[in-house]
Amino acid sequence: MAEILASKDDLPYIPDDVLLPQFLLDMHHPLRPVRSAPQAWLIEEATGRKVGSDELRARTHGLANALKLCWNVGEDDVACIFSPNHVDYLVVMWAVQKLGGVVTTSNPMYTSEELAHQLELSKARLLFVHPAMLAVATQAAHTVGLPYDRIVLFDSIPTSPHPNLQELIKFGLGSRQEYTERRLKPGEARTKLALLLFSSGTTGKPKAVMVSHYGLVANIVQVAQYIKPTDESVPSEWRRFHVGDVSLGVLPFFHAYGLHFVLFFGMFIGMTVVVSPRYSLERMLQSIQQYKVTHLWLVPPQAIMICKSSIVKNYDLSSVQMVACGAAPVSAELTDQLTKVLPNALVGQGYGMTETSTMITMCQLDKRTGTPGCAGFLIPGVEARVFKADGTLAQFGEPGELYLKSPSLSLGYYNNPKATAETFQDGWLRTGDEVKLNKNREVFVVDRIKEFIKVRAFQVAPSELEGHLLDHPDVADVCVVGIPDDYSGELPFAFIVLNHSARVRVEGTPQEKATVGDSVMKHVSDHKAHFKWLGGVEFVDAIPKNPSGKLLRRVLREEAKAMLGSGRLSTLAKAKL
Repeated sequence: MAEILASKDDLPYIPDDVLLPQFLLDMHHPLRPVRSAPQAWLIEEATGRKVGSDELRARTHGLANALKLCWNVGEDDVACIFSPNHVDYLVVMWAVQKLGGVVTTSNPMYTSEELAHQLELSKARLLFVHPAMLAVATQAAHTVGLPYDRIVLFDSIPTSPHPNLQELIKFGLGSRQEYTERRLKPGEARTKLALLLFSSGTTGKPKAVMVSHYGLVANIVQVAQYIKPTDESVPSEWRRFHVGDVSLGVLPFFHAYGLHFVLFFGMFIGMTVVVSPRYSLERMLQSIQQYKVTHLWLVPPQAIMICKSSIVKNYDLSSVQMVACGAAPVSAELTDQLTKVLPNALVGQGYGMTETSTMITMCQLDKRTGTPGCAGFLIPGVEARVFKADGTLAQFGEPGELYLKSPSLSLGYYNNPKATAETFQDGWLRTGDEVKLNKNREVFVVDRIKEFIKVRAFQVAPSELEGHLLDHPDVADVCVVGIPDDYSGELPFAFIVLNHSARVRVEGTPQEKATVGDSVMKHVSDHKAHFKWLGGVEFVDAIPKNPSGKLLRRVLREEAKAMLGSGRLSTLAKAKL
């Protein structure tokens, strides 16, 4: 049977009485390598500014004191971060958490409507904003009734009435300490909320995943146990992580992959993280060369760009020792191409979810590339079962839905007991992913049972776009599917049934068909983040459904792929793709 259960001896002790910042800033663990004193923990990509542990502690303390003095931030208060990657991202997060508060991270590409939904659902009391996002943040704050004096800027803007981090930190450091750092009782970390991370659901708007301090600490320990950084018996040629390694923090910190793995685990393992505010291939290549980056954490579209771009040959990438891809499956062909472009690097992939506090599998460390198509090995402490559609356990090598149990599992969805009950069952997480599992603990992702569309590794729920498109005056019915795209991985594609009046207009002239199509596309682009924009539309007579009325999404997904392959996509769709 395709079932792997964890041994009690799989893991060392996982502390359940500490906050995440206490674990990373103040606590020693047997699996944690010892850093050299002057080593930078963070480097600001644009300026080269280095931030060490002492500065992180001081800035975190100063901000925590200011938050207590200015707004009396305390137990379970929620603060939202709306910013690209920033060297003070962790300062904000840890200051709030030291006061007993909770942080929710928001996609900086969100529109004001999307941000307002997150602020309202999370009940955020404070909003930390990058200056470039201030206009969107102000509109969202107005929508939900968040006072403008609760908007804090990461960096100052001349004449702005909003406080900024540097002012608050200076004020907090110069004032008498008024806060008491939150201390947990044994076992309390298991249920103490650290983060509310938003994950797209298969129905409706994104849901807030409740991540505990214990879940975050557990996943760090699990990954460390897998790679054994302090085990001297591990042959040197199998060691993939060393104190002083440099990783590039280009994955967004609002996302679990960039936050949990790149930042939290990188800091635990002794890495220096180069903080990159936004991805561009040329800037990434420059940083690899300038900072001698040893470890790259990527999503498949970024890996594809490295393999295909002609500018790569202009840069020295010889420092790269390891490349790991996550958030979507990586083909054997792409793995092979990466080994040629980065000849000194191990190339692998991992698998994880926001609901698992990230990592569930890791790539093979004793080979340059792992088994083709494999998403990695289950890390210590993870239990897995694969169930067939009829509810019986699959055999090893037989496809089915992956169920997981791990000490890092999140606590469910915030204020959403129905979704929690559907996904978390008797201590097991239903992943919604179709996989094959073998006796060696290797996981092969076959397909997504969930209906997410993965656009540059961002999850897009078709139902969210469908609900929005039905608000368009010309749309009578709609089904959104993902279609393959070399750059983005997938793009949302809408099959649309027009209402009678619109259908009459469209049948009249070809120009009217293009006009209606453009109007539908604009209806999405005006209200949704860029990664949710449609890659194309196709007008159809009817949407296929089963007898109970459920959309037959797979039928249209295959139809879209066939249209793309044969060149039968509409002129509008081709132009947008």
